[in-house]
Amino acid sequence: METLLYIAAFFTFAIGVIHSVLGERYLLSRLFRQTDLPVLFGGTEFTALTLRFAWHLTTIAWWGFAAILVLLAERALSFQALSMVVAITFMVSGAIALLASKGRHYSWLVFLFVGGASLYAAVV
Repeated sequence: METLLYIAAFFTFAIGVIHSVLGERYLLSRLFRQTDLPVLFGGTEFTALTLRFAWHLTTIAWWGFAAILVLLAERALSFQALSMVVAITFMVSGAIALLASKGRHYSWLVFLFVGGASLYAAVV
């Protein structure tokens, strides 16, 4: 059973990489060439940035699931380990949202709160 979970973790991680690379190359790049993107916060740049970081946040979430699958394979899925995976996943998501949007997309606040709360739960 452990081998199957490791394989599942590998595929979950790999699909995240493939999703980001191919999505960037074949979907997002073509989408952003369109001239009719919605105007948010005064321009289409914010719209494009939001779509881009939201696309890549899916990859981060899948990598978090891959980490959980590894913990399951190793029979190491404790409260602390799971809380740490959630913390890292949400902290990275928050950092991406904050940096990509330059703080204008407020999802970073929620992501960092969830990450911080999960980190606190993991270490207390």
